[in-house]
Amino acid sequence: MQTEIEAKWIVLDLDIIRNKLSELKANLDQPERLMRRKPFDFPDNRLEKVGGWVRVRDEGDKITLAYKQLNDRSLHGTKEVSVEVSDFNNTCQILEAVGLEAKSYQETKRETWHYKNCEITLDTWPWIPSVVEIEAESEEAVQQAAAELGFTWVEALHGSIENVYQKYYKVTESEVGHWKEITFIPVPSWLETKRRLG
Repeated sequence: MQTEIEAKWIVLDLDIIRNKLSELKANLDQPERLMRRKPFDFPDNRLEKVGGWVRVRDEGDKITLAYKQLNDRSLHGTKEVSVEVSDFNNTCQILEAVGLEAKSYQETKRETWHYKNCEITLDTWPWIPSVVEIEAESEEAVQQAAAELGFTWVEALHGSIENVYQKYYKVTESEVGHWKEITFIPVPSWLETKRRLG
């Protein structure tokens, strides 16, 4: 499995980041598009117990099947192996046929840029502020791009999106991973009652 060297920052206004990326002459590879994904595990959650999950994701221009494993919340803590597949629904059916079950259906919006040797994604998930994720082959490249975009390293987040939800709601990582749907609807009342104040 390949180690993902990436970090993310919470952003309240993506247009500020878009303007900075344009000023830096970064290349916009893909404008914002709707993505959908389904994370899978066995009924006994054996993958979750080791920090892993299988994911099918429709990225707009391609569909991928991946196994991800979050070993720790550090810059080098996420491992992934991924392949391209041709059909979202059929791939999900294959996983279900071999005994895995979809834990959730999730929608996001993503915009993809390249700057120097970094992939920079602007991600919007329902019910939380957007995040900017910088991924590269080295920690130094991630830190350099982050600095040029005005991010401080101490504010960097690592790992999956659950840690962003935890900043805004009183929820556990496991809870977020088991929400049946994360879609672009108003914040559900059951989640609103868990919102962190101030």
